[in-house]
Amino acid sequence: MEEGITGANAKGWGALRHGEGRVRGDLQRINPNAAGIDIGSQEHYVAVPEGQEEQCVRRFDCFTSDLHQMARWLERCGIETVAMESTGVYWMPVCEVLQRYGFEVKLVDARRVKNVPGRKTDVLDCQWIQQLHSFGLLSGAFIPDEEIGVLRSYWRQRSELIQSAAKQIHLMQKALDRMNVQLHKVLSDVTGVTGMNIIRAIVGGERDPLVLAQMRHPQVKNSEETIAKALTGEYREEHLFALKQAVDLYDFYQQKIAECDERIEQYMHTFQSKADPNALKSESAKKKSGRKRRKNEPHFDLRSHLIRITGVDLTRIDGIDTMTAQTVVSECGFDMSPFPTEKHFASWLGLCPNNRITGGKVKKTKTNKVSNRVARALCIAAQSLHGSKSALGAFYRRMRQRLGAPKAITAAAHATSIACSSSGRTMSMPVRNTMNNNTELASSRTSKHVLNQWAIHWSLANQGR
Repeated sequence: MEEGITGANAKGWGALRHGEGRVRGDLQRINPNAAGIDIGSQEHYVAVPEGQEEQCVRRFDCFTSDLHQMARWLERCGIETVAMESTGVYWMPVCEVLQRYGFEVKLVDARRVKNVPGRKTDVLDCQWIQQLHSFGLLSGAFIPDEEIGVLRSYWRQRSELIQSAAKQIHLMQKALDRMNVQLHKVLSDVTGVTGMNIIRAIVGGERDPLVLAQMRHPQVKNSEETIAKALTGEYREEHLFALKQAVDLYDFYQQKIAECDERIEQYMHTFQSKADPNALKSESAKKKSGRKRRKNEPHFDLRSHLIRITGVDLTRIDGIDTMTAQTVVSECGFDMSPFPTEKHFASWLGLCPNNRITGGKVKKTKTNKVSNRVARALCIAAQSLHGSKSALGAFYRRMRQRLGAPKAITAAAHATSIACSSSGRTMSMPVRNTMNNNTELASSRTSKHVLNQWAIHWSLANQGR
């Protein structure tokens, strides 16, 4: 190591000596035929390199015909690659049209293409994006292929419906509280069998607490006397009206969720099967003798479909259930090649420390603030590892004791993401083994040795926080 290069800067200096991250004296245009687009809700500004067109910046409206006109103009200019900001959902039609014309489209985080201080205009923004992209200074966001994009849209729509139904549950509880009907104090779930039977009877006109308490399911812990006491309240007309509307809307959203499940099942039949037929038969037999469907789970055998189209069983990874596995598949797809390593995948999820080094010292190690559905699902799955007897469960408890619950959840989600990434690489292997062998390969990344290495990594990264 060179004299004077010590501490946290030594790693970066070693990378430079081996040719990684080399600093050049001058910038070279890596993408000479690059264009930049400033996306807006009503109009888009497009910039091409100077000299390829008399007018290097043009404005296009957001209508579909104008988007096709934009693509044809870029073809005449000899453009090969296009960069644009990820502005709301307005970029999606532009990206689809440009990809249809054969352009390489890079979706860029708006925080990474901020213009230099000074006057800000749409014309300057698109020119700045074009200039950065021509020098290869922009990294594109992950965009799944069209096949996975359709599945992602269906699954996200289902999630929105579940959130809307949950809002109606809160409104039902609010109406009951306004009438001092403490149903949620004696039932763990007011939308269960007992709760919904009682609520529907109240909406239907029944007011006698003893009659309502007789609708108690045998598995409910509280007695009929306790439930009858909780159902004694002031049944005011305005609150009953609010309760009825909340129940009607809840039933409506449940109906739409069932329709969405039917569409998802139909679409998943279009995927090619990658699993051993004999293994699928055994999984189907297990499903028939397995547990009952839990709330918010699809109304069809989602696990068997996931095994069939992926060739691996993601639910064998500790903490991953069927819903989490579906979220990973619908958001990331089967091909993990866009992420060179598992570390790149964890960084995309925002689950690894972001070391900020200055003056030879590590100033910050907090993870990046990333809004990622897969990361959110993995963090929720990590919380279920507290009572697990697996190696990943022991890792979570060890991190919880050292760093506290929030950091332990992030660390366990990071470990689970590496296992999921290994599964994704197993899915995209050109020659596949049987389903069980692929699953063992995917789950092997959660061994005790690897988890101990993650424990050391997270302990060092979070010292002094």
